[in-house]
Amino acid sequence: MTARKNNKLSLEEKKELIEKLLQKRLLTKLTVGAVLAVLIMLLSMNLIPGFSSLSTKIRYIIIFILACPVQIWVGSQFYRGLVSVFKYRTADMNTLVAVGTLSAFIYSTAVTFFLGYFTVAGFEPHIYFDTSAMIIVLILLGRFFEARSKSSASGAIRKLLKLKASKATVIRNGKEEEIDVDDVAVGDVILVRPGEKIPVDGTIIEGNSAINESMVTGESIPADKESGDEVIGSTINLTGFLKFRATRVGKDTFLNQVIKMVEEAQASKAPIQRLVDRVASYFVPVVILIAVITFIVWFIWGPEPSLTFALVSFVSVLIIACPCALGLATPTAIIVGTGRGAENGILIKDASSLEIAHKLDTIIFDKTGTLTMGQPGVEEIIADRDNFKGTDSDLLSLAASSELYSEHPLGKAIVRKAKDSGLKLMEPQEFVSIAGKGVKAKVGGKEIIKGNIKLMIENNIPLSGLEEGAQEISKRGLTPVFIAIDKKSAGIIAVADSLKDNAAETVSGLKKLGFEVIMITGDNKNTADAIGKKAGIEKVISEVLPDQKAEEIKKLQKAGKIVAMVGDGINDAPALTQSDVGIALGTGTDIALESGKITLVKGDLNGVLRAIILSRNTVKIIRQNLFWAFFYNLILIPIAAGVLYPSFGILISPIYAAAAMAFSSISVVSNSLRLKRLKL
Repeated sequence: MTARKNNKLSLEEKKELIEKLLQKRLLTKLTVGAVLAVLIMLLSMNLIPGFSSLSTKIRYIIIFILACPVQIWVGSQFYRGLVSVFKYRTADMNTLVAVGTLSAFIYSTAVTFFLGYFTVAGFEPHIYFDTSAMIIVLILLGRFFEARSKSSASGAIRKLLKLKASKATVIRNGKEEEIDVDDVAVGDVILVRPGEKIPVDGTIIEGNSAINESMVTGESIPADKESGDEVIGSTINLTGFLKFRATRVGKDTFLNQVIKMVEEAQASKAPIQRLVDRVASYFVPVVILIAVITFIVWFIWGPEPSLTFALVSFVSVLIIACPCALGLATPTAIIVGTGRGAENGILIKDASSLEIAHKLDTIIFDKTGTLTMGQPGVEEIIADRDNFKGTDSDLLSLAASSELYSEHPLGKAIVRKAKDSGLKLMEPQEFVSIAGKGVKAKVGGKEIIKGNIKLMIENNIPLSGLEEGAQEISKRGLTPVFIAIDKKSAGIIAVADSLKDNAAETVSGLKKLGFEVIMITGDNKNTADAIGKKAGIEKVISEVLPDQKAEEIKKLQKAGKIVAMVGDGINDAPALTQSDVGIALGTGTDIALESGKITLVKGDLNGVLRAIILSRNTVKIIRQNLFWAFFYNLILIPIAAGVLYPSFGILISPIYAAAAMAFSSISVVSNSLRLKRLKL
């Protein structure tokens, strides 16, 4: 088992290493290509002192030498487009990049080494190595950003793997034995001490404790467990000593099922098909066909030297059509848009998230840590006036003093409230923590018993009608903590995870934009409904585990909804990944951040609104860019082919085609920069 584990980890590390090496190689190509492309452009424009004094042939040969690495090595990945044409009879943007840049490169090479032929033909001998080099570098830049966003997809899974317990203490042959968690078998009896991770899923057979299951349910308040209750692997045992029997091990454990769901969701979710890609399957073959027809027509019916006219027109068509503006249309808008988002605390991982976000119609919020603060706090203090004659502050002070040494989150919440209120706390004596129930202590000579109703019943504390108050508190989503002083009921402190300040405002804003807003949580129905009501959310889905969250999203998607999930916890990872757009709060776990496509750095819920506004404007800019890029091609390709030559004698040479292409690119970049002025 251990060998297989080590081999698996080794494969994970190898996969991560390969991803990093591929990114490093792409970055190296991009860097070398950019440096050479800039140098080629400067030399082509005679902007380097002394270069213009050389003969034309020598200058062209030097530029040719510099262009070769860009064309052959840096641009090699685009030649797969040519392979697909001959092998699969399909064409994409890679095909047009390869054909266009190679045509410009080959034509320029011919001019360089057969300069006299072109001069005799009456053409000014121009070269276009700078055009082909810049096209390759600019489009490769977009590929680099795309590769970086994709490499983070496996990060969530690697982080989930790190959450697993590595060891387990089992009882075999009457002796305690520490073994690797992968060696645990179904039926093994396992011991877990306070503070330790529960290694696998199982059923408690002895002991009771409070268990932090926030990674599963998202609920900040620990779950009290006793004999017969189920425990989940990788959750944390907080207070008591537990003995449980393993029921699910290895790939069947809850955490491994979560990992499997994240993997499946990431694999099944195809990237959005951009408008460029949809049109490319038609646009590329049509352009190549027009270029070939142009060559044939000029070669057969053109004036002498017909071959030169045919070559010039052929290259002009391909340069005009070469997708520099098309290649820039999406990446420039995405770069500016994501930069604008980053300035406002909105981190966007890839273009597909922006493209999908503007189509959203349903927003699902996780509860704990997303709509709420993520930690319990004191909401109400209800004193039993028949037995306790002091003030609410007196009751809080005694309760907090009894919990001063407690590690339980509810106890910490009470202590924090007392300290924030400026109350003076006393050292507790004879402090005893009763796992899953509460505490006993002496404070200022008084015997304090504080905890749940079970603890009160066990100690024969008359509750004087407080049960009804506790039930009413529970219905409002609060957790009642009973307090008894010297064997008499003193009151109840209601503890709950409070709603974030701007949660209701964000929900209201989303509704005004026409979104259906839903809350989903692993918490109980009373608590969920109470929080949903405060936030202004009518549809609340409660008591669901992570796999059920992902299933609920699938149901909505099957009904035709385009869904965004907003969450912050490990338990949200499958749902974040399954959703069309996962929005993770930056204050949440690393796994939620990895699974989400959009991260709100400050955890500000208003960022959901700002992200949608940014998405809508970015997509609007992209569509404008694509329209003008295609419009430019539709107008200038026929002119480059020579349709105006018979009537008006107008023929675009490759140099003017390159200039027109540059103008188109500038217009696309300028339009994208408008996003910098967008108010969020």
